[in-house]
Amino acid sequence: MHAFPTFTLGGMVFDLAAILAITISVIITFAVVKLLTLRLSVENPSKAQNFMEWIVDFIHSTIASTMPLSRVKPFLGLGLTLILFIFISNLLGLPLVIVTKITEPAWGVTQAYIESHGGYAELAWWKSPTADLSVTAGLALIVFLLVHYLGATKNTKHYFLHYVKPYPVFLPLNLIETIARPLTLALRLFANIFAGEVLITTILMLGIAGTPFLIVWQGFSIFVGAIQAFLFTVLTMVYISQAAVHDEEEGAH
Repeated sequence: MHAFPTFTLGGMVFDLAAILAITISVIITFAVVKLLTLRLSVENPSKAQNFMEWIVDFIHSTIASTMPLSRVKPFLGLGLTLILFIFISNLLGLPLVIVTKITEPAWGVTQAYIESHGGYAELAWWKSPTADLSVTAGLALIVFLLVHYLGATKNTKHYFLHYVKPYPVFLPLNLIETIARPLTLALRLFANIFAGEVLITTILMLGIAGTPFLIVWQGFSIFVGAIQAFLFTVLTMVYISQAAVHDEEEGAH
């Protein structure tokens, strides 16, 4: 495996490849949405507009499968942002690999590392940001904070009571479940994308002989990237629904 360039600031280590990939993913996400909504028309919608409407309808129906239809609208923007950003991030490492070789300690690579790898180190400057656990953990943390903020502010009574249901003795189990959710969100996304990139790196070592395998695996990786983006988004909506919507709706009856 390649090493990734890092720098230290205030005692914290930052991965340059991950920062670069996140920035590009954000730019691409905004650019895609902007291009698909440039010329909106009711009478003569373009193919780009129709495609964007299909995406929005898909996200709308996905969220509607997790909560009452009347409660979907406030979360439509969140769902659209999550699925587009994660899907684009998942695929970012597929098109190319940017690697440089260094023989002297730099970018967080130590002399010991260089000596243990034949006198040089290969730095990878390009990867899918979701192949980095710190990135997927950051996404999961945002979802975790949002879910509990919405539950505590929008559905306060039922949100806090659900920790002691069906009986108070279940409080420890409910707390463990709450903590496990962001962990599974982060690890599932990271593991699938990271494993895919490791396999691509392995196939590239085969040279020309590995080209057919690379094409097949990259095609499969697009499918995996789409599935993982969908799962992360739909689970986010399920958690929001359970914390801030369903119990409130049931309590109203």
